[in-house]
Amino acid sequence: MKILVPIKRVVDYNVKVRPLSDNSNVDLNNVKMAVNPFCEIALEEAVRLKESGKASEVIAVSVGKSESQEQLRTALALGADRATLVETDSLLEPLAISKVLKKLIDDEKPDLIILGKQAIDGDNNQTGQMLAALLDYPQATNASEVIIEDSSVKVTREIDGGLQTLELTIPAIITTDLRLNEPRYASLPNIMKAKKKELNVISASDMGIDVNSRTELLSVELPPSREAGVIVETVDQLVDKLKNEAKVIQ
Repeated sequence: MKILVPIKRVVDYNVKVRPLSDNSNVDLNNVKMAVNPFCEIALEEAVRLKESGKASEVIAVSVGKSESQEQLRTALALGADRATLVETDSLLEPLAISKVLKKLIDDEKPDLIILGKQAIDGDNNQTGQMLAALLDYPQATNASEVIIEDSSVKVTREIDGGLQTLELTIPAIITTDLRLNEPRYASLPNIMKAKKKELNVISASDMGIDVNSRTELLSVELPPSREAGVIVETVDQLVDKLKNEAKVIQ
């Protein structure tokens, strides 16, 4: 079984992002970048499936600038066998990324595509679903458990009413939730080995795919500062403020 894992280069989750001075975009100058945390979980699950003998190859792919090779090397150090970067200087929307991934999947023909349910920068939670629609593959989102069987995969996911288990015919698409696993750290020997693993670079412009944006970014601004809270002396004062000032109760 071949597993393909899309990953994304994002600002490290510990960094507090700020807009540029002209509010045209997020300021990425000298900012620490990392693999999207949900993508790390997807990669960890794929590597575990390979280690258990359920999969034979794990391929990491990314769509972005040349700097994304750094995150792909991290994926190789974490257990991916080879990697592919579709290089573009533009920040592609989920639909465009899905089209690019579809092209790669048509060429690679993986049995399973595992990706993070969302990226922590855009928080769109769209790519997996769009990709499934383009490929006409069965999908399971927000997976908290994945079990591979002969020609199918069982996926347990959390829903409002509890847990739901879906059985998908392979090939299929799975998006991962935080509860699926705990990603490993890359060891120094594996980091050194990753430098020798295959990493292919393809230009997005050579794929013959329409990746034009359907939306326009107008500005990026910080949310307004929260006003300081107040201390009330009695329950009656609290109820009065909630009713007449905050207007959150009738």
